[in-house]
Amino acid sequence: MTDPLPPPLPGRHPEEMLRRTRAQWRGRGELWVFGYASLIWRQEFDAVEHRPALVRGWHRALRMRSRVNRGTPQQPGLVFALLPGGACRGVVFRLRRDSADADLERLWAREMPTGVYDPRWLPAITPQGTVHALAFTLSRRSEAYMGGIADEQMLHILRHASGRYGSTLQYLADTARALRERGVHDREVQRLMALAAEHGLL
Repeated sequence: MTDPLPPPLPGRHPEEMLRRTRAQWRGRGELWVFGYASLIWRQEFDAVEHRPALVRGWHRALRMRSRVNRGTPQQPGLVFALLPGGACRGVVFRLRRDSADADLERLWAREMPTGVYDPRWLPAITPQGTVHALAFTLSRRSEAYMGGIADEQMLHILRHASGRYGSTLQYLADTARALRERGVHDREVQRLMALAAEHGLL
């Protein structure tokens, strides 16, 4: 039996946020989604096109607390979030027109059950030009934001945190592999993988 999802954060209703995002998208034409971690290696939607992309002003960080998917309330895990500052290389996916609406709803159920993310339309620079893509960002004011994590604490999480979809360690490794396969060099991801290997976790 899995841990129940916590209730939506006060003032952040996922359905209302979905309606707002859907209305914004319908004025834009194509629906693009920016993947920076698990969306790269487990999309759960059928994209008609994907491109390498660079988003400026945001960076990938293993700083979001996970009490269900990659941890438990007793031993929270971590997942990547898109935080303000820097830049992030990832992948943009263009969804099928005939299924984009249903795909967006499924994506919302996956990413936004508690309304923890701030969905944003970000300019994503691709080899074929800039597209505006839906991205799931995290505020540093969110209760899910972990802030600075010392290596000792990170190692404890990588050793012990596991949830509905597996361990934080496996999530990190899957993301590192997906980035490597796409030629994306993320120094912090590589450092965390080296840290895990140095302590015999990989």
